[in-house]
Amino acid sequence: MVSPRVYEAMRQPIVGHLDPFFFEVVEDVRKLLAYTFSTSNEFNIAISGTGTSGMETAVANFAEPGARFAVLANGYFCDRLADVARRHGSEVVRLEKPWGEVFDDQQAREFILREKPRTVAYVQAETSAGVYQPGNAICEAAHEVDALVIADCVTSLGGMPVMVDETGIDIAYSCTQKGLGCPPGLAPLTVSPRAWERLRARTRPVDSFYMDLRLLDSYYRDHKYHHTASATMFYALREALAIVREEGIENRWQRHRRNHAAFVAGIEALGMRMHVAEGHRLWTLNTPRVPDGVDDVKVRQRLLAEHGIEIAGGLGSLAGKVFRIGLMGYSSTEENVARILDALQRSMK
Repeated sequence: MVSPRVYEAMRQPIVGHLDPFFFEVVEDVRKLLAYTFSTSNEFNIAISGTGTSGMETAVANFAEPGARFAVLANGYFCDRLADVARRHGSEVVRLEKPWGEVFDDQQAREFILREKPRTVAYVQAETSAGVYQPGNAICEAAHEVDALVIADCVTSLGGMPVMVDETGIDIAYSCTQKGLGCPPGLAPLTVSPRAWERLRARTRPVDSFYMDLRLLDSYYRDHKYHHTASATMFYALREALAIVREEGIENRWQRHRRNHAAFVAGIEALGMRMHVAEGHRLWTLNTPRVPDGVDDVKVRQRLLAEHGIEIAGGLGSLAGKVFRIGLMGYSSTEENVARILDALQRSMK
């Protein structure tokens, strides 16, 4: 759900994509993204596009044709990362885990040191399975072999600790419509100085004009025309990030953790169980198992028709096996936890 304050911000008059006021908003967004990503990086921008555009931008700029691109794959969006890298000509190598399980430090380290990739990518918050993948060991091993690390933070930014600098992530991307409580349409992205130097040294042009970070930098920093960015979406993102700052990022994490714990307790009281082991679950996206004998499609249809609540079903190997229930951003409240638990119990009956 979108915060009323964000809706109100979107009512401001539209200015042009080269208007001085627009670039004032862009600068505010840059600083607020640094706070929300927990980074000292100077290069923080929002790509004009949804979260997938953030993924494509990260891969297009840092995955070179013929170079080895390592993916730690334990869900649908890890598979998508690998697909995008392959389309950009990289030699993709994968370490596999069942959807919903995490890679331990030793597994990740051995894989990266063995493969010696140019780039390593992992999904911090795997939306398809509801699992949170710690990244410290991944980043440490990658840096030992001089690889850059890309992290998908689409379902963690604004709801769980992303900690770009502390973790050692070189490129992180997200979206606006999840933990930030904004409409979809922009993809926040941050790039470390180390990654930026790698990009500057690149001799082959990035094979996407629209997502070339050097061109985007010349637009947002030097105000040279590149594309027509939406002032309205930047108003929305600035307000959403201002709300994050006012609440305090640690307070925001604790709110999500508290409401997630209440949801899990309610699910277990209904006799259901979570797909992901305790300690590895997302606080923003919950994946309770569908009970035996229950048709997940009919439950979801009834939730929408009778209670006005839309939840998602499982993807890929988890289709029909889990519900995917988001409690994130503006939606992560005690009232919504109680509401979904009551509606879920009624619908399953």
